Amino acid sequence: MKIIDSTLQPQIDSTLDVARVRADFPILELQVEGKPLVYLDNAASSQMPQPVIDRLVRYQTRQHANINRGVHYLSETATAEYEAARCKLQRFINAREDREVIFTSGTTDSINLVMHGYGRKFIGAGDEIILTTLEHHSNIVPWQMLAEEKGARIRVVPINDAGELLIDDYEKLFNERTKFVGVMHVSNALGTINPVREMIAFAHARGVPVLVDGAQAAPHMKVDVQELDCDFYAFSGHKMCGPTGIGILYGKAELLERMQPFKGGGDMILSVTFERTTYNSIPHKFEAGTPPIAAAIGLGAAVDYLSNVGINAIAAYEIELLNYATEQILQIPGVRIIGTAAKKTAVLSFEVAGVHPHDVGTLLNQEGVAVRTGHHCVQPVMLRLKVPATTRASFAFYNTMAEVDTFIAGIRTVQKIFI
Repeated sequence: MKIIDSTLQPQIDSTLDVARVRADFPILELQVEGKPLVYLDNAASSQMPQPVIDRLVRYQTRQHANINRGVHYLSETATAEYEAARCKLQRFINAREDREVIFTSGTTDSINLVMHGYGRKFIGAGDEIILTTLEHHSNIVPWQMLAEEKGARIRVVPINDAGELLIDDYEKLFNERTKFVGVMHVSNALGTINPVREMIAFAHARGVPVLVDGAQAAPHMKVDVQELDCDFYAFSGHKMCGPTGIGILYGKAELLERMQPFKGGGDMILSVTFERTTYNSIPHKFEAGTPPIAAAIGLGAAVDYLSNVGINAIAAYEIELLNYATEQILQIPGVRIIGTAAKKTAVLSFEVAGVHPHDVGTLLNQEGVAVRTGHHCVQPVMLRLKVPATTRASFAFYNTMAEVDTFIAGIRTVQKIFI
């Protein structure tokens, strides 16, 4: 079964030097249970290359200070580096202006910012919010909280057995009460690539803004927010070779300017009296308190690194890994792939007949193979596909075909022990 997305075919770049790339990741030299680490949990968190580690060390040893308003050398240096990182993120996603990039603690924080800043101001009683069955809990729960508070209603786009959105049903959900759409770009559990550009165009034709959860897309494919024409786009640094505790929210400037701040204090303020507070301009209006300065600079280094490797080369190589792993796993009797969409990124969820996913993961760990097991924070997907949990292997551009072979051999070992 081939899962190559035909839209990626013209971009395939065989120049990606995997051996050279792997030399940048010191953690890949680790041994687990006396065996070489095979790290296939990249959808949860990817590993950090030496240039990003070095950048963090340089900041902490040579540049650290609090940013904004400081007149001394270190504060001015840290401020300049922090804002330079924002510009790198702007270029990475092709935002129109750097003030459209807000640093947050990650995708969840970004979605909560939109819910509080936009949703609480513009969504009211009787209004409807469209989500999809595929959504991560972090793009469900905030909107449930808003719906309960405002008396709004959530409507859900169904999926088919392959894990693809039923777009005809999506279009039928729209009516005069529809006020917002939230959709993930790529499914973290199944790897499905959703047709977000078409979904956004359909929503915009009806005056409805769209937030895209890009946590599983930004590390693996070219994201151009102007081409997508999304209103909001969120992703996390730790899934794209950067530090934890950092992410961004992209928002169209005209929308961000109309929104209420999510948190108060620090540099989000221009002036304060006990009678009234005047807020700062965007993006600072949404960056209360001392931000994660080192992490933001580290994320800037991470997008530099990904850009130098080549995001199209990364996408193409990861599809090759997925296709090879899919072909190999389909040769194992008793193993079923969960999620067989026509367009996927390099995520392979599966179940081994007669073996609980946690046991599969535990035994794979004894072979040095790191995978994720459980519901992957998408319990509605598990309910729809009638599986309590899956084992998930998620690949990155530093993985190899030989590691796929180790992973496949590990599954056969699991079967020998349990069946």
